[in-house]
Amino acid sequence: MKTISKNSIKGSEFIVKELIPETIFTPEDFSEEQILMRDTVKEFVDREIIAERSRFENKDYGYTKEVMQKAGELGFLSVGVPEEYGGMGMSFTSSMLVCEYISGANGSFSTAFGAHTGIGTMPIVLYGNEDQKSKYVPKLASGEWFGSYCLTEPGAGSDANSGKTVAKLSDDKKYYSITGQKIWISNAGFANLFIVFARIEDDKNITAFIVPVDLNNGITLGEEEEKLGIRASSTRQVFFNDTKVPIENILGERGGGFKIAINSLNVGRIKLAAATIEGQRHVTTLAVQYANQRVQFKLPISSFGAIQSKIASMATYCFATESAAYRSANDIENRINELKSSGNSPQDSELKAFEDFAVECSILKVAGSDNGQKCANHGIQIFGGMGYSCDSPMEMAWRDSRIAQIYEGTNEINKMLSIAMILKKASRGEIDLITKSSEILNKIKKNVNIFDLDSSQENSLVQEYHLIKNLKNAFLILINLSFQKYGTKLEYQQQILMNMADILIDIYLAESVYLRVSKNLNELNNKEKLVKKSIVKLYTYESSQRAINLFKEVSINVTKETEHKTMIEICNNLLSYKKNPDVVELRRIIAKNVIQNNKYPF
Repeated sequence: MKTISKNSIKGSEFIVKELIPETIFTPEDFSEEQILMRDTVKEFVDREIIAERSRFENKDYGYTKEVMQKAGELGFLSVGVPEEYGGMGMSFTSSMLVCEYISGANGSFSTAFGAHTGIGTMPIVLYGNEDQKSKYVPKLASGEWFGSYCLTEPGAGSDANSGKTVAKLSDDKKYYSITGQKIWISNAGFANLFIVFARIEDDKNITAFIVPVDLNNGITLGEEEEKLGIRASSTRQVFFNDTKVPIENILGERGGGFKIAINSLNVGRIKLAAATIEGQRHVTTLAVQYANQRVQFKLPISSFGAIQSKIASMATYCFATESAAYRSANDIENRINELKSSGNSPQDSELKAFEDFAVECSILKVAGSDNGQKCANHGIQIFGGMGYSCDSPMEMAWRDSRIAQIYEGTNEINKMLSIAMILKKASRGEIDLITKSSEILNKIKKNVNIFDLDSSQENSLVQEYHLIKNLKNAFLILINLSFQKYGTKLEYQQQILMNMADILIDIYLAESVYLRVSKNLNELNNKEKLVKKSIVKLYTYESSQRAINLFKEVSINVTKETEHKTMIEICNNLLSYKKNPDVVELRRIIAKNVIQNNKYPF
């Protein structure tokens, strides 16, 4: 049995719980087995994906399928599948690692891989009965079959449960006939199996079905969609016209499809965050290599401050995404093991763990996709005119990264969901937000200093520690005040929810960066310490500056005019530095390290 962390944390507890750096997982903790797997994946990507970039750009869908089959032969499709169903049975952290490194070089392949191994396979692993898992999962794990997820409809995008596809039970009660239209279906052109969501009669919620692809059974595929990016990812409409599906192919329970859709997306969201990390790393490396060799005004452009600022930001985004993703992945893994040890089945343990960490999954989806897009945008700017050319890898990276902010639930939906899920947990007593936030407000009213900073430690990370703590305090205050004003109608105040979610995301990433660097600081030499501390300081500074504006916008809306001045004072006291960092110098330190290494070095 795997060792369970003595500091096992539950989902969303990071908001109210102070963590010790030594208890979290960081990328520096990968095992030899995980590093070997990572290196094997990197060799595969260099050989089959990077070397064949033009085939993906020229919409060679057949080649995408071919590379997927090769990935299956090497076991990459089965890392997270239990051994009894033909998988490798590796840990969730290991599956994240494979997903990260196989996804970073090409968005088309990343989408095909993610759609198959995530939402195309895992719903059966997590919700299928024994017969369904034995029949279908080994084929999906090996790459003999490929899976596709048919949820989205012309009138049902973010509102997934409003789909119009129907399933009618036959008179002999042996099968259902499915009729309807699905759009934007990844892998549709070469899938052997669809997971289809349809409504039975007048059920409140949709139901999931396992539907083997048979074009003689009322299934018609639309043409391949012309897309901005991920051009060799097969994306089609799928039409069902009286498609017959045996009753034993209902996945989970009747009316349980919406729950399956949501929980499957939790897995997909955190996997998507992993998929963006190597992309950020790859783009940063390409950008700095170009900047080092591109000479203007008799100097490499990497020597100019404007370029260095972008390089520093790119490296910081990537470091933050990676730190948060693997922290959360291991927390989920620990939760799975804890649930197993309490007598839950492996299947139920995974379901409950992902549901418990749904907030973190949404946070990571937004952060990973936003940071990936920002890295690609900076990369194009560093390349200048060449970055706008189709001959440049930056042009493809920018186009491919854009979709990540849309699929697996738009970033806006995920932001609002994260706050809604936290409020739901609070209402069930799983996390005590109101008591904690009330304590903070009472301390402030009594002029108790909650920014307890020892200025003699200004060269350490103590300021960052307290600022992260106060970012949490600021978030808790806003939750309290917003709920006081709007009550249960808060869910309709989308601008308020979005602002609070932006603070929440920065809390999780800033804390992850701080914890990772603090944990490994003693293993670093003085130069490495300076660079890693600079990353912590820069990310925390930028988070606090964003939070100041977000806090003011929300607090002004949810309090009376007579309280506005007090709220601004609270904001400034919570989120202002006792001694401001030299942010320009922080960026120089980070950028120069990346420039000297001629690649993303962390």
